[in-house]
Amino acid sequence: MRPRIAITGIGVVSTFGAGRDAFWSHVRQGTSGTRAITAFDASGYPCRVAADVPAITEPLPPLLNEPDDSRADPRRYSRAAHFGVRAAREAWHDAGLSFGEPRAGVLIGSGGGGIDVGERQYQDFFTNGGKQVTPYAIAVGICGMVSSEISIALGLHGISHVVSTGCTSSTDAMGYARLLLALGEYDVLLSGGTDGCVLPGMIFGFSRMRAVSTRYNDRPAEASRPFDRGRDGFVLGEGAWMLALEREDRARARGAHIYACIEGYASTCDAYHRVQMDPDGTEIVRCLGTALDTAGRAPEEIGYVNYHGTSTQLNDAIEARCTRTVLGTSASRVPGSSTKSMIGHPQGASGAAGVVTTAMAMQAGFLPPTINLLNPDPACDMDFLPNTGREAQVEAALCNCLGFGSKNAAIVLGAADARR
Repeated sequence: MRPRIAITGIGVVSTFGAGRDAFWSHVRQGTSGTRAITAFDASGYPCRVAADVPAITEPLPPLLNEPDDSRADPRRYSRAAHFGVRAAREAWHDAGLSFGEPRAGVLIGSGGGGIDVGERQYQDFFTNGGKQVTPYAIAVGICGMVSSEISIALGLHGISHVVSTGCTSSTDAMGYARLLLALGEYDVLLSGGTDGCVLPGMIFGFSRMRAVSTRYNDRPAEASRPFDRGRDGFVLGEGAWMLALEREDRARARGAHIYACIEGYASTCDAYHRVQMDPDGTEIVRCLGTALDTAGRAPEEIGYVNYHGTSTQLNDAIEARCTRTVLGTSASRVPGSSTKSMIGHPQGASGAAGVVTTAMAMQAGFLPPTINLLNPDPACDMDFLPNTGREAQVEAALCNCLGFGSKNAAIVLGAADARR
């Protein structure tokens, strides 16, 4: 069994604004972050709601030993980089780590990277002859630049990688970070995910795909409703959820606060379809079961499940059925919830959002709800904590993540005080 990897710092930018405390406060209360789109004219689109990030005015979290001549250049950031750098600084500050921390690096996930930069630059190219296209268009628009901006902002000279595997991007990034830390390649890694995808092209494209909700444009707060009979598609979200990760023994030796520990990770692929998961769920079951195996956890030890729960008809039903299969005889008693009911679907950052939610829930002894679950779908027969959270002490939790390309990923978290 590999050593546990401690989460010692958390940073968040979400539809509720900047900061992990604001995020947790709203998620704990069951607040919807879905609203009518106002950043651009969506009046002609089938979907006119999203869980976008509002303007952020709070000062950046300070870093220990940060030089006055930092080379960070926020003027050039994409939305994903802007969210990611801010959340990364908060996580680093929370963990008590320094600017330029030795034997440290960045390993994050992002589905779209600087896709907003590409949209703006192509629009100018096709409508204005490219007169306003910046020389940095390609550099800041590529997915890999997001980790570079975080590395510059934190002064880290180790690995600086972006995993881009669609919706499972950040789960996969945290899984790989776990492995590198367990092998002793690094002392600490900044991991997690960021995406800034609430854009005209994304809303229009997902509408054409018929993947997003269109039934609740006049009631935005009700649009994301995982496992409810009235669900009609996901709500596009965005934001960043970043974590400072290090081996548990190192964290305890330096007296760091530990939220929870990553104990296991697994990834599989249905090899089925570019946007659909295989209805039989065989590879989802194998993924969840393997994650438990790598953590050394039996199904009956799981006390909470953070579901992928996108609010789409087929995917919610398949995920619920597969999770029940994996948990076996203990399935009916295990509570779980979908954070996406409150924050929408932040694409490649969704796995990190689920892990942050779960870690904070385990620390607080309180499990957040799945909101808008008013008419449960019989095909989704589990305890989804409908509309109201619940106090509970959880020893171990399972975080599901499923994505386009029929990818599956899962992480198992253990409580900070668990002795393995």
